[in-house]
Amino acid sequence: MVNYASSLDRVYQYLLIAAFFLLPLTVSGNNIAIWLVVILWLCSGGYSNKLKSILDNKLALASILFFLAHIIGLIWTEDTVWGLEITRKMIPFLFVLPIFLTLTRKDNNKLYIAAFFIAMLISVSLSYLIWFELIDPFKYANSSNPTPLMSHVSYNPFLAFSIYLILNEILNCNKADKLKIVIYSFLLILMIINMFITGGRAGQVMFFAAIVIAMFQYFRLSKLKAVISSFLIVAILSYVAYSTSPLFKERVVGVYNEISNFEENTNTSLGLRINYFINSSELIIKNPIFGVGTGDFPKEYYKLNLKKSPEFYPTVQPHNMYLLVLSQLGVFGLLCFLSLFFIQFKIALISNNKFVNQVGVAMPLLFLIIMWSDSYLLGHYTSNLYILFSAYIYGNSVNEY
Repeated sequence: MVNYASSLDRVYQYLLIAAFFLLPLTVSGNNIAIWLVVILWLCSGGYSNKLKSILDNKLALASILFFLAHIIGLIWTEDTVWGLEITRKMIPFLFVLPIFLTLTRKDNNKLYIAAFFIAMLISVSLSYLIWFELIDPFKYANSSNPTPLMSHVSYNPFLAFSIYLILNEILNCNKADKLKIVIYSFLLILMIINMFITGGRAGQVMFFAAIVIAMFQYFRLSKLKAVISSFLIVAILSYVAYSTSPLFKERVVGVYNEISNFEENTNTSLGLRINYFINSSELIIKNPIFGVGTGDFPKEYYKLNLKKSPEFYPTVQPHNMYLLVLSQLGVFGLLCFLSLFFIQFKIALISNNKFVNQVGVAMPLLFLIIMWSDSYLLGHYTSNLYILFSAYIYGNSVNEY
């Protein structure tokens, strides 16, 4: 039984559990739970102790620094309105992550992750119900891409991370606990199949990366076993998915065609990203240290695109988190951004807690991989996935760093 220090602490924990549960299900519900915690924290006094807890937490400081970089970038931006909109999207790094890092409790760890898994099971179940045509598609879903509660761009990364967490649990499970292994294995198979009847390619890449990471963590004393097992599992799953999932096959063939016919098929998903990379790189070269400013990417990109590649659609963000940060804030901003991940890796690698040591490496690494294909810390779902699990994983271990 959990012993709460006060009634307020009890409320904090209930709201944190609710935030983890609501994260995959509803934007508004998740926001309400998160910001209720923030408002209560800001209004409940004890500010000197609260401030000390944040100042003692290097990840919290890195998070605040990343937000402040966007404030500083407003100084030289010309489009203040868009700059303020981008800054608004970064506000969770000023309030939510630093505050939540000081509130998560070790004795509630299982409740946080259980709440998240239950919500993901609901989401996966709805996906299957739509796929089997037992219910009509709603919100973001259609019969061929059944991701009802969020778009496939966000859903598949959620699914990939959930698969990693379940696989990590199975690999570290006591072999005598057969019922637990059976239940988790069933959930694992359920989610892996769901991965290939939904269409998020970045999430599918994240899934295969998660398999490789899990194998290297499990066979940490034998790199050869890790390489062989990773290759075999990825190869078998890829072959089975390609052979049995029309949607996965279509997406793989689509990537090949988009690459091979890049000049003819310009405004495809991959074609646009290649052009975003080329044009954004030029913006970065012209403004390497401090970027074009927090709000000037859309305007500067539009002018450059009109001159160099008018056949391509312009964009307000390059669908690549590194390019976005470098374009807006230059090397200065990128260093602030990467400091988050550096500290996470350092906390995880020196931790004596096996969960923190393994998941604490995997989670930032998976985000570093998928952020090459989109600006995943701009969107509500994936940015809050990163923030909530960062608070959960590192909040209990920050005293070790």
